[in-house]
Amino acid sequence: MFRKKLIYYIDNRRSSYMSFYRRGCFICLGALLVAISLQLFLIKNYVIDGGVIGIGIILSHITGLQIGLLLLLLNIPFFFIGYAFLGKRFFALSFFAIFVLTIGTNLLEPIPAITNNPVFVIIFGGICLGLGVGIIIRFGGCLDGTEVMAILFSRRTRFTIGQYVLLFNVVIFGSAIFIFGLQAAVYSLATFCVACKTIDILIKD
Repeated sequence: MFRKKLIYYIDNRRSSYMSFYRRGCFICLGALLVAISLQLFLIKNYVIDGGVIGIGIILSHITGLQIGLLLLLLNIPFFFIGYAFLGKRFFALSFFAIFVLTIGTNLLEPIPAITNNPVFVIIFGGICLGLGVGIIIRFGGCLDGTEVMAILFSRRTRFTIGQYVLLFNVVIFGSAIFIFGLQAAVYSLATFCVACKTIDILIKD
């Protein structure tokens, strides 16, 4: 899956005919789907995602700050690094995605979770999250700065993108055990697996 992501980040020849503005419309849709997943399924049920989104959820729980603002602040350094190594279009589309996500999560925050059933949260929250992230990836952007770093690290070492992402997420889900409890961490891992499978299907060649 992560090898495919790398292709989408640095080689967009398959959809080069598509205008920047049309890409932006799809990325806006993807970011809104992620906002729906976070605010209407995951956050209020203490379920986290991997990467920067997971870090943002944990910090939001600890500090009380709005999740969208935290994601914007956490991702900005990674996206400037991505601009230097992956190009200005990647930077612009990724920054737009996180901006829409920030607005979307702010608007949806007062709305209660659609369900508290852990099975529904895992399935529907994971699918909605995977669809949103997959759409953003497919059209040339990114919501997660840790994957940007994984791409860049993999170019300079013998470890793969997937191995770096796995390492990052082991730390994040491990932290969730101490903050939300073992059960919430297990639910989070299950949701992450559903989201990853959805992304894999969506960006499949």
